[in-house]
Amino acid sequence: MIEIKEIMAILPHAYPFLLVDRIVEIEPGKRVVGIKNVTYNEPFFPGHFPGRPIMPGVLIVEAMAQTAGVLIFNSLPQEDHKKTVFFLGIDNVRFRKPVIPGDQLRMELEITRHRQSIWGCKGKALVDGNVVAEGDLLAMLGEEK
Repeated sequence: MIEIKEIMAILPHAYPFLLVDRIVEIEPGKRVVGIKNVTYNEPFFPGHFPGRPIMPGVLIVEAMAQTAGVLIFNSLPQEDHKKTVFFLGIDNVRFRKPVIPGDQLRMELEITRHRQSIWGCKGKALVDGNVVAEGDLLAMLGEEK
């Protein structure tokens, strides 16, 4: 398990854009499972949408990408730990159900390719065992922090 302090040391994100609360499973080089507890206190809910708060799909994808970033970082040799993982792109993204305050978003990702500094992951986000979003993500290992 990886707690929030270690996640904050790995990812270049900070509040309000850090969208992973905990890593509950990780197999470096293979797969990861991350958790995002969705609360009404999120800064986007008052405007998305007033009277019917729904987590924006792009932020669900971003939460998946950040979870993949933790997996990629933990799959790197120690000498690359000063580098940053950058999100390059998404393909085949589908949103299945809305995510609302009180939900616990579970992001499950697996590495599908790795060549030089490019990494591919297939992922899905679930709430209560139901897929709410899925897609293919692409990332790149960048310059040192």
